This record gives sequence, C-alpha cells and structure tokens, in this order.
Amino acid sequence: MSDHIFAAPIVSSEGSAFWDAATQGRLIIKSCLDCGKLYWYPRALCPACLSANTQWMDASGKGTIYSFTIMRTAAPYVLAMVELDEGVTMLTNIVDAELDAIRVGARVKVEFRPSDGGPPVPAFKLDA
Repeated sequence: MSDHIFAAPIVSSEGSAFWDAATQGRLIIKSCLDCGKLYWYPRALCPACLSANTQWMDASGKGTIYSFTIMRTAAPYVLAMVELDEGVTMLTNIVDAELDAIRVGARVKVEFRPSDGGPPVPAFKLDA
C-alpha cells in the first residue's frame, strides 16, 4: 500500500486553499467566525448556520479511526472515517499498516501522498 498513487483530486474554487496547503504538507479545515463550528469538507458556507464568515485554520493532523472497511482487491486498501482531534470527521485512507492491526479507536496521523498529476492527498498512518 505504501507505493500507491492516488487519483488526482478535482480542485474546486472552494477547496483550492485546502489543496494549496496540502502541497505544503499542511492539513487545514474551515472554522465559522459567527457560530464557532469547525467543519470539513471545503465549502463556502458554514453547514451549521449558513454564514459565509469563515476562515481556514491549521489542523493538528492527528485523530482517531471512527470506522473503517478493508477493500480486499488485488491491491487491498483501507477506507476509513477519521475523527480529527479538532472534532471534524474525514473520509480517507489508512496507509502503511498491517490490515489486522487497524482498529476502531486507533490513533492516526496525517501523511500526504502523491496523486496522479495533482496535489498530494491526505492519508493517515497508525500513530505508534
């Protein structure tokens, strides 16, 4: 799984700052300046109060596996919901782990992986 190249993401105007930060090795999420809610995925309006008064903030890049599934194909991979320490949940991949070692509640940390002709993609590794 460590040599996997991810498909290039589609970069929208709402998410371009996210992908620019990923290119720098930074994980960022949105914060609403009106209601204080943190959220992921990139969008212009806060999903809680619909305010456009939002800003990007650096995330720790650490979290916990909330749920996962192992796709047992010719090249197995793990699709997971990771709850970041900031409280938002991301759909992502778990990389460089023995499949039997992956557990709900396991601690993980972000690692940016190359994509096929696009910006790097956030994936997560088990945090020893």
